[in-house]
Amino acid sequence: MTNIGFIGTGNVARAVAAKAAAVGHDVVLGSRAPGDREGLGLPVVSVGDAIAHGDIVVNATPGTESLALLAPFASALQGKILLDIAVGLTADLGLAHPNSSVAEELQEALPGTPVVKTLCTMDAAVMVEPDRLTGPSTVFLSGDDAGAKARVGRLLGDFGWPEDSRTDLGGIATARGQEHLALLFIGVAGALGSHVFNFRLVPDAPGRRTG
Repeated sequence: MTNIGFIGTGNVARAVAAKAAAVGHDVVLGSRAPGDREGLGLPVVSVGDAIAHGDIVVNATPGTESLALLAPFASALQGKILLDIAVGLTADLGLAHPNSSVAEELQEALPGTPVVKTLCTMDAAVMVEPDRLTGPSTVFLSGDDAGAKARVGRLLGDFGWPEDSRTDLGGIATARGQEHLALLFIGVAGALGSHVFNFRLVPDAPGRRTG
């Protein structure tokens, strides 16, 4: 069992937190106005209390607000793992971080907190129920701390993502690739008429010549 503090009370935070609680983790939701967010089926506390609760802290806030919200808690986040799901989009659904990423900004502002980017390339329903799709798909991880990525990987396993579905992209700079996939996601969702799908990494067949 892991203590997990979720920052945010929107659809993504509620879906992932409910799954985490269902598989045995000790979960709270953190809100800037916890008194206004009752009846969500999970304890709702202040942002500071959610951070204090979590060995893993999950950022499920709008990506345009994440840095301003979390940077003041740098001391409280020291030594914890920050699992970042956020994507920053403008009002017209453009990228708010076209030359960077939310995760990179957070890692720079929180040097004592390993940031791991994951789950941001799919809908909340798929994050916690990958088997609902017609076949296997891929979840990506980005981060500079191998130990933190391994621990987040185990949590993804609890959510139903087998090890062979998880692809480690490398350091935190690769998080921008995950976040920028939002533009493709929006286009595909429009073409399908649904947000419930995912992408699958399909490597070359063994033994095939390249070049």
